[in-house]
Amino acid sequence: MNRAAFAAVLSVLLLAGCRPATDAPDGAAPAPADNAPAPAASDAAPADPAAVDAAEAERPDEPALNVTTVDGEQYDLAAHRGQWVVVNFWATWCSPCLKEMPELSALHTMREHISVVGLAYEEIDVPAMQSFLNEHPVAYPIAIIDVYDPPADFDTPRGLPMTYLIGPDGKVARQFLGPVTAREIETAIEGSGGPRLDALPAGGPEQA
Repeated sequence: MNRAAFAAVLSVLLLAGCRPATDAPDGAAPAPADNAPAPAASDAAPADPAAVDAAEAERPDEPALNVTTVDGEQYDLAAHRGQWVVVNFWATWCSPCLKEMPELSALHTMREHISVVGLAYEEIDVPAMQSFLNEHPVAYPIAIIDVYDPPADFDTPRGLPMTYLIGPDGKVARQFLGPVTAREIETAIEGSGGPRLDALPAGGPEQA
């Protein structure tokens, strides 16, 4: 994606997704004006629907993801076959993103059949992200995504947060645009053939 195209997409994200927080760390992408409209991310629309639909049609059934986390570790989605994987696109300035992080972290910790990876979709350097995560710790790995060259096997986010549920077979089972709860993820897993909610331990991640 060239810089002009990215600028158009980023404008959609900022105006049609969530409102950037005012306390974004140094190195984060600049926030829009305080009076910028912030409807739910589910209301967001791509700048060119026809182009986006064509791109989506070309996405592989089993997306690949190989990124370096802020801790310097290599994360390979293929290594998590057999698990349900939650791939969460987010940003430090996105209030709904921050609100869902504790539940995603609890899912990652409390459910053996679920793992989570966070993809920070913004321009921020590693030290700034590490500083942010010291204030907002999570149990799952975080990687910073190149906004000019996002993972090719996933759609460019139309809004944030944007979350994919990957099945044990490596295929996309569900996609969520906008905030998602632990219960919604577990319900989607049950609906896709995973463990039943009534068979899971009492006191789920949303109560952690």
